[in-house]
Amino acid sequence: MFNVKIAGIIIGIDNRFELTHRICRNYICEGVPEFSVSVNDDEIEAEKGSVLSRVSDAYAESVCIYRAICRRMPEYGAFLFHSAVVECDGRAYAFAAPSGTGKSTHAALWLKYFGERARIINGDKPILRRDGEFFFAYGTPWCGKEGLNENDRSPLAAICFLERGKKNRIVKLDSSESVGLLFPQILMPESETDVAMLFPLLSDLLGRVGCYRLTCDISEEAVMVAYNGMNNNMRG
Repeated sequence: MFNVKIAGIIIGIDNRFELTHRICRNYICEGVPEFSVSVNDDEIEAEKGSVLSRVSDAYAESVCIYRAICRRMPEYGAFLFHSAVVECDGRAYAFAAPSGTGKSTHAALWLKYFGERARIINGDKPILRRDGEFFFAYGTPWCGKEGLNENDRSPLAAICFLERGKKNRIVKLDSSESVGLLFPQILMPESETDVAMLFPLLSDLLGRVGCYRLTCDISEEAVMVAYNGMNNNMRG
């Protein structure tokens, strides 16, 4: 068993396989955990049966452990948001899309275009957490096959939902449009108590953070359309 600090929360992990410890190596910490998680054989077998390709018990355990962590996050004003988070000039932008749509590719283009001004906080499974009047995007050890993450946080400036298209265009969404796009990217808690904590948290997020739809191709022009569109709206 070991402790990690994720989204500012110390969590105990009771693991059986070394893989989980290795994945979490940059987040291991000392201290008294707020809560602890573990998984059993039935959960591991269920996870292995839910994926099309064969995975090891160790990999399945790591996935189940992160799921157990994320289901507790609403108790701490936080939740998992399936997205790639890029920080540019000290502010974070979360890009969400169905798997295979190209959010990782788009995030990589920000690094290419902005250079040292940009970094990827998490490539796939960040935690968003409210702290005072702001929401922050946090890196986590679980971050997609590219392994891109930072053990750090960045203030969330905007959320952008990606769609493939031949013309690069960005529009700001109202709350009713945003909520239907948010929910498929969120891991819902299991307990009614945690669900009751999550809904006002999402409402607060929509009131504080702008949401956008970006129709784009794979080009640096798409980066500038996204950056200018989100930042011009914030200044306006």
